[in-house]
Amino acid sequence: MRSVIGLALLAASLPAAAVAQDPPLPAGSSVSEIADVPFGLGERLDYRVKFGPLNVGEAFMEVEGLDSIAGHPTYHLRFHIRGGTFFYKLDDKQDSWLDVFLLATRRYEQDSKQGSYERQRQYLFDLEAGIRTRHDGESAPIPSDALDEAAFIYFVRTVPLEVGERYEWNRYYRADRNPVILEVLRRETVKVPAGEFETIVVRPIIKTRGIFSEGGEAEVYITDDERRIPVRLNSKMKVGSVTLELTGHREGERLTPDMLGVR
Repeated sequence: MRSVIGLALLAASLPAAAVAQDPPLPAGSSVSEIADVPFGLGERLDYRVKFGPLNVGEAFMEVEGLDSIAGHPTYHLRFHIRGGTFFYKLDDKQDSWLDVFLLATRRYEQDSKQGSYERQRQYLFDLEAGIRTRHDGESAPIPSDALDEAAFIYFVRTVPLEVGERYEWNRYYRADRNPVILEVLRRETVKVPAGEFETIVVRPIIKTRGIFSEGGEAEVYITDDERRIPVRLNSKMKVGSVTLELTGHREGERLTPDMLGVR
C-alpha cells in the first residue's frame, strides 16, 4: 500500500489532447488578489481506509491555518494516513504550504513509514528563482508554479472538469514525472459513510510505481458541486484493492483580504 492521500488528485486543466502550456506567474510580491478556491481555513476531511473488504486504517486532510513562508502568506495543508494489516504498516504524514495568491508550493515536508521503509524530507520552494532546496542542502530546478503531490489535491479542486476530456499539466515539482494526466470518465452517484453524493469520476496518471502508475485503474470521485470534495478513491493493485471513503467533513472559513491586511 502506498500513500494514497498524497497523490490522490494529481491533475490539470487543458483542452483534450492538447499540449500543456503553463501561464507565467505574476510577480510574487505584487500579487494581492487571493485565488478563488472552494476550501477555507479549518476545513477537514476524514476517511476510512479499506484493503479489499477489510477496514485497515484512517486518514484525514485539512487546511490547518494561515502561515507565512519567506514573507508569503500560505495555506498550511496537512495530510495523515495510518493503518495496515498484519503484514504491513503505514504511517504517512505530509505538510504543504500553498501560496494563497499563486496556488503554488512554498514549502513541503513528509515523514513516512511504509512497512520497513522510512523517509523524511523537507523542501523549500523558491518559485521566483525556480529552485527547490532540500534540508540537506541538495537543490534542483522546479517549474515557476510548482506543486508538490499534496498541494495538487487542492489545486485540482479549483479546476473545471468536463466528462470525456483528458487534461495535462507540467506543474509537478519533479520534472521527470511530468506531465501529470487526468482523464475525466463519467458522472456517478456514490454512497460513502458521510452520505450520498453526485460526483465526477476521474482517473489520475503519473509516471511512478504504485496506485496511479501508467496503465493503472485508479478512480477518484469528486463532488459535482462548488465544494469539489474527494469522497472516494478506488485503486486495483497486484496485491489487492485499496479504497478511501469519506466519513466526515468540517467546513472551513474562506480567506478574505482583511485577514491578510490586504486592501
